[in-house]
Amino acid sequence: MKRKRAAVSALIASLVASAMSYAAWAVEPFVVKDIRVEGVQRTEPGTIFSYLPIKVGDRVDDEKISDAVKALYATGFFRDVRLEAQGDVLIVAVQERPTISSLTFVGNKEFDTDTIKKALKDIGITEARIFDRSALDRAEQELKRQYITRGYYGANVQTTVTPQERNRVAINFTIEEGDAAKIARINIVGNKAFSEKQLLSEMTLTTPGWFTWYTKNDQYSKQKLSADLETLRSFYQNRGYLEFNVESTQVSISPDKEDIFITVNVSEGPRFTVGDVRVAGDLVVPAEELQKLVQLKPGDVFSREKLQASAKDISTRLGAEGYAFANVNAVPEVDRQDAKASFTFYVDPGRRAYVRRINITGNSKTKDEVIRREFRQLEDAWYDGPRIERSKTRVKRLGYFDDVTVETPPVPGTADQIDVEVSVTEKSTGNLLAGVGYSSAEGIVLNASISQQNIFGSGNALSLGVNTSKYDRTYSMVFTQPYYTVDGVSRTIELYDKSLDPTGLDISQYSSSTLGAAMGFGVPITETDTINVGGRFEHTKISLFDNSPPVYQQFVQEFGSQSNAYILTAGWSRDTRDDILYPTKGRLQSALIETGLPFGDLSYWKAQYTHSVYWPVYGNLVLMARADLGYGGGLSGKPLPFFKAFFAGGVNSVRGYDTASLGPQDQFGNALGGRRKIIGNLEAFYPIIKGDKAVRASVFFDAGQIYQDGQQSQFESFRYSTGIGLAWSSPIGPLKFSYAIPLNKKPGDHEQRFQFQAGAAF
Repeated sequence: MKRKRAAVSALIASLVASAMSYAAWAVEPFVVKDIRVEGVQRTEPGTIFSYLPIKVGDRVDDEKISDAVKALYATGFFRDVRLEAQGDVLIVAVQERPTISSLTFVGNKEFDTDTIKKALKDIGITEARIFDRSALDRAEQELKRQYITRGYYGANVQTTVTPQERNRVAINFTIEEGDAAKIARINIVGNKAFSEKQLLSEMTLTTPGWFTWYTKNDQYSKQKLSADLETLRSFYQNRGYLEFNVESTQVSISPDKEDIFITVNVSEGPRFTVGDVRVAGDLVVPAEELQKLVQLKPGDVFSREKLQASAKDISTRLGAEGYAFANVNAVPEVDRQDAKASFTFYVDPGRRAYVRRINITGNSKTKDEVIRREFRQLEDAWYDGPRIERSKTRVKRLGYFDDVTVETPPVPGTADQIDVEVSVTEKSTGNLLAGVGYSSAEGIVLNASISQQNIFGSGNALSLGVNTSKYDRTYSMVFTQPYYTVDGVSRTIELYDKSLDPTGLDISQYSSSTLGAAMGFGVPITETDTINVGGRFEHTKISLFDNSPPVYQQFVQEFGSQSNAYILTAGWSRDTRDDILYPTKGRLQSALIETGLPFGDLSYWKAQYTHSVYWPVYGNLVLMARADLGYGGGLSGKPLPFFKAFFAGGVNSVRGYDTASLGPQDQFGNALGGRRKIIGNLEAFYPIIKGDKAVRASVFFDAGQIYQDGQQSQFESFRYSTGIGLAWSSPIGPLKFSYAIPLNKKPGDHEQRFQFQAGAAF
């Protein structure tokens, strides 16, 4: 209503001004000798002259005067325009519209002031802008609309315009947000095959619960409801209900505008099985090969998911041959009497295409080169769908981006060219990590590290680590160049200073100080496999105590308290995970052999192997199994140095037991370590907030053994634990919590049930 009144007022003012102009200029035309502007305060006269369609020397009449008035009104700068004449001088008299001196907001909590100001700026309401009453009306309506999208249906917005000196106005927005309307009830009508509870669990929208304060899923959204209806359709059609349909939806709000009620009426239809499945069309790839890609088999219960996956797999196979515009349509033949559906996949490969350009956007920090070198699809080469998908995976696995999207639009005006459009959303790649643990022996232990995985956008990584716990001090610097050579050979340089005084730890007593430097290279041999080689130098000084174990004292007496070690390492790794942060499938494997060369003071060998497997179990439930194995011994008649022994227990091995506390013990009950390590972890992860992988709960089972020949029975040396965990990639950084219970604690074991880790990203 306000908007209509404002429009009518403006129209009347324009008509009145035009009528006055006509009345004033019902005279003989004349030639303008000069033009004078009156009434301006902020607007430059030159600005008026630029809009005025009359120039000195022009012959003016009633029609030109009318056009001039309309032109000046159209600028929006003035609320009144008059044209007068004094002899041959044209006088332009104007009254300027006021400018906005300030915007203030009272009562806004859901939206911060800066966000509101930014939204109103697009409408035309911002400081220093000319005040327009109609724009202010639009601003009120836009604010109300934004509050409605957040569920504040009772929100009220009132504006106050206060005139100020120098033709300015101050605008105040008084906002009464009220309470956000919550979804009080969701009803599903017409369902027979599945319970309402089961169907509601598939939907994002829900009634208030434990985490809805964070997800806002208890607030109605038309977009979320549409997505939920599509989710229900997929749910039914993946279970055979080919003709499932949402008949209608009703959304109502309570009189107090605080409760939302949703009713969904569905029609399930019969459950269909699959009849014949055929492949037809222009088969540039043999039909037998395409038939193997079809996941639907005769006699199976119909699944929309498998149908779409089959069409996608066929398109991907054609894409590997360069057919970027391949079209695969599954045409059904429905037999309602027998509840069977046969499908024919019609293949239209289109023209073979090649890639013109690869365009990258969104990388304000990361250099283009860092992204391009991960691409396996080349410019000016035939389009290869699997290579493009592999390229996308490699870019995601860099860990520099929250999101990576790849599109392949055709080049306008061509029939056989496409561009690859890569859009990335950068995230913070630096981490300031603080670790906190608690044990009955150590109490609280603190450590910290600072790292930047994409320094200066180059793709290189630099990390500085500091551990300043009561018993351990470590300073380390690691610099990694993933592309030391253009062929993808990586180089890592490491410097470190480690001191250990484990007087209060549950390991045998000694102190050590180690200075070390290392350099390693990684040579990629396939897309997923890398060979690693390197060398390191370590200078170690050992100090023993009166209660140090005899085996330690014997080692120092025989080989000395100081040693220089020259160590060679060689290894292999394979990474087929689909995502580094939140893997749902794939494997991560690594094998490493470490050898202390005989011409140094230490001569030994150690071999380690780790293998992690991820696979989706059901829905968003992901199971992870991990094995960590190690074995070592001495060379050239020398034993494995006791400070190179394997230890286990703690947050990254067998949870529930104190750090490095498992295995053989001395007469004081302190761990000696061992030459063999066996650790296994089984953990199930589940995102507790639907649609958000950042918060994951887990249930785990750990087992581990540290074994030293002849010092304990092999079976008795195994320890087991189980517990629950929570990981959250929060806005302030990664948070990790775990609580574990030892299952077969033996006398002398040391527990560490609760651990948590907190960090901050920058």
